[in-house]
Amino acid sequence: MRIEHGIRSSNWNEIRTQAATAESHGFDGVVTFELNNDPFMSLAIATTATQRVQLGTAIAVCFPRSPMVVAHSAWDLHTQSSGRFTLGLGTQVKGHNERRFSVPWSAPQPRLREYIQALRAIWRCWENNEPLDYRGEHYQFTLMTPEFSPEKSNLHAIPVTIAAVGPAMMRLAGQICDGVRLHPFATRKYITEIALPEIQSGLIKSGRDRSLFEVWGGGFVATGADQKTLTQAREDIRARIAFYGSTRTYLPVLALHGWEDLGSTLHQMSRQGLWSKMAAEVPDHVVDEFSIIAPPDELVSRVRERFQGQTDTIALDLSSLPDENDVHKLVAEVQDIDSQFKQFSQSW
Repeated sequence: MRIEHGIRSSNWNEIRTQAATAESHGFDGVVTFELNNDPFMSLAIATTATQRVQLGTAIAVCFPRSPMVVAHSAWDLHTQSSGRFTLGLGTQVKGHNERRFSVPWSAPQPRLREYIQALRAIWRCWENNEPLDYRGEHYQFTLMTPEFSPEKSNLHAIPVTIAAVGPAMMRLAGQICDGVRLHPFATRKYITEIALPEIQSGLIKSGRDRSLFEVWGGGFVATGADQKTLTQAREDIRARIAFYGSTRTYLPVLALHGWEDLGSTLHQMSRQGLWSKMAAEVPDHVVDEFSIIAPPDELVSRVRERFQGQTDTIALDLSSLPDENDVHKLVAEVQDIDSQFKQFSQSW
């Protein structure tokens, strides 16, 4: 199993330090998020601080950005890191697209399919000197002049992974992507009964092997050196479950467990602006279904029990552990857990 460190700081010096530290501790990768700062900019900083680890966006919101803009950002990160970059994309939900980003909303799955096809057409134009001629319903790209074409990378193709919650996105990931980034708002039951079968159906349709496809995440994982840290981690996760659970897009995850009433309550509270009170509505047994919260000596066995045979890569924050030897040991033990993913496809 691969283990990555998720960088949440917006301070560039801290980003450099976190990325370099993760690499020195043996992590396989470093990822950035689209929260309160730009994930591409943060990852560029991490790129300059590392030599080995894989670098990825987990995720960048796609529809507010033209595929051409993302193609250039991804190309720069891929070439400057000597092929260590993975592009993670997500659609976000309708409300955020329309009201936070001010972009029109349409059915996300067919639009994202075109988005990824357009990206690859642009990259093949640059790498293989193919004419740029992508014509879809949502995106059309037919002009590329030498002045605006980057130099050939002479690297393998840029892997593209997408965030997925619902069955349609899971199938799309299996059909045309190099991996899927499962939302942390996921339980083992949801992964086993919904996510993995849909992903597999997409892989079968595309004729690809599971060993070339990465399944990333699928739950909250936290550890800490003392009970106070673990308790705080539990409450932080409870709050995040409440936040995600208030969004109707994620209701099917709750519904699979018969928790529709919880989703309805959280949604109504969000509409009333009662954000600070929502976490109290999430009971302990729901937190337990969505997360692993364990001291270091129990963490690896819990991760193996929850994720082995399902997930290939997890992101884990070990910064609360004061002993570097403990961090190295935990990273190595997580990496010893079997996974099905071996490598990304090399072809453009």
